[in-house]
This record gives sequence, structure tokens and C-alpha cells, in this order.
Amino acid sequence: MSETLLEVRELRKHFPVRRGLLARTVGAVRAVDGVSFSIAKGETLGLVGESGSGKTTTGRCVLRLVEPSHGEIRFDGADLRALDSESMRRMRRHMQIVFQDPYGSLNPRMRVETLIGEPLEIHEPSMKKVERRVRVASLMERVGLSPDQMRRFPHEFSGGQRQRIGIARALATSPKFLVLDEPVSALDVSVQAQVINLLQDLQRDLGLTYLFIAHDLAVVEHISQRVVVMYLGKIMEEASRDEIYARPQHPYTKSLLSAVPVPEPGAKRSRIQLKGDIPSPAAPPPGCVFQTRCPIAQERCRVEEPLLVDAGEGHRVACHFPG
Repeated sequence: MSETLLEVRELRKHFPVRRGLLARTVGAVRAVDGVSFSIAKGETLGLVGESGSGKTTTGRCVLRLVEPSHGEIRFDGADLRALDSESMRRMRRHMQIVFQDPYGSLNPRMRVETLIGEPLEIHEPSMKKVERRVRVASLMERVGLSPDQMRRFPHEFSGGQRQRIGIARALATSPKFLVLDEPVSALDVSVQAQVINLLQDLQRDLGLTYLFIAHDLAVVEHISQRVVVMYLGKIMEEASRDEIYARPQHPYTKSLLSAVPVPEPGAKRSRIQLKGDIPSPAAPPPGCVFQTRCPIAQERCRVEEPLLVDAGEGHRVACHFPG
């Protein structure tokens, strides 16, 4: 069995809701509510779900960009929540993030050379300017960009090229682990394939480990070895990629898979339409959080929360009536 790089246990992030002149706390938004998973070295874990399911907050909590309310995060043997700010700053060189918006995440006033080289200034202050420029040129070539473009600004690049700049910046400190927060959702389909292929090549060549956050199960299928399905801050299902696509057990996973286009001409997939919108994480429904939209919900689902239990072959599902 591969060595575990990241282990998350009972992760919670509740944002307080404050009202009135005195800003009293009157409730909480349960963005992440008891999430547990692990990622082996060199593995890609796909984290999927609708908008508002808590995927991005989970990824940012793992990096402590957002401070968790509760839970344990162990990275390469270190307890991240026990680290002080200086120790966490040193740890960040080993764990980086690629954001969803390739333009909004890049300072429009900085040239590409500065954008990619900035992490090196922070984590390797003794590096000479000439050495840093050579490193930036090497990173640009690694992600498929010409070093001749390092004096340009972000607006002079296409969306796919800007995302490559973001990936090069994340690789600057030679990290072990990347959180990829919907890295291709803002790109054209043809460009998505190029960026996915780049990420796979980088993982193979550099031994990287990925947490790949997405809402598109078709994209996740190509890059992930395991898949975790989230809904309203909780894990609904977890399994290997082949298992979850061939034998989904949770009705929510089945509904997500039914929306994936079928590549064969003329082939059709039975679409499962969910009624209503995802409830507010500030007021989750009782029992199973999915029961308000579930096509097979029964009385038990409305009063008893299902536990995430082992369904065999490394498959975990949180449903009273799986299958």
C-alpha cells in the first residue's frame, strides 16, 4: 500500500452568522461538517459536488488558508493545526494551490517573471536574481510557455496560458502536494484537455499528489484515481474511480453521473432530475441532508442521519438505502 501523504479527520468549518448592532452570533453556516479522507503519495483524489457543497472550503482548510473550526489535518506526518504561523509558512512551500479563475488569481500589474518568481523570493530569499530568472524560464518551459514571454503581463495571454502561469507559480517551490480548485472549469473544452494532460505529465514527472476539486465528473474521471462526492458539507460517497463510475451507490452520485454526456453518437443515458435547489448550509435539513431532493427518500431519512459506512472494495457510502 502507498504511503499516506495527507490525512484529514472530522474536518469542520462553521462560519458564524452575526446580526444586529452588537453583531451577535445567531447561527452558523456549516460549510464543511465532519469530512474525513486521506490521499496517498502520487495519487489524485477527485472532490466533486454542486456549487455550495463545501469543496473549495475543504481545500482551503487543508492548506489553512481558511482556519478550520475542528478536526485534524496531518501532512507528511506533521499536524498542521498544531503549527504556529512561522512553521506553517515554511510548510507552505510543500503544499500549493491553483485557483479556478486564471485571471483573477494573477496580479494584472505584475509581469509574468515576477508572478512566477514571487514564491522563490519568499521561500528562497538567498537566491540571486539571475538564478531566479533561470528558474522562472525553466518553469515556463515546463508548462508549455516560451521564456521569451516572461516580460509580458497577464492580460496579454489567453485563458489557458494564464492557467499555465498559475501552475508554474505553484510549482516554483517544488511542492509535494497541489490543491487544484476547479482549474479547468473557466476554460474552453479543447483547452481543458490540454491543461489536464499537462497536469498528468507533471504528476508523472515530478511525483506530485493532487486534490482535484471539480463539479464536472467527466473531467474527474480522466485524472483521478479515487473520487469523493460531497453534498452540503458532508461526504455522500467515496470509492475508486472505476468503482464509483461503474457502481454508484448513493442517489446523489447517480444523479451527477446521469448528467455526464455520453461520448458514443446516438447513445443516451437516463437522466435523473433533482427537484429544488441545494438547501442553505446555515439551515441544513434534519436527518439526511440530501433527503429534501432525494428521489428514494423515506421517513427514516427525515429523522436519522446516515453514517458513512464501508460497502466493500474500499467503497464508502452515507445512505440508508444504497444500491
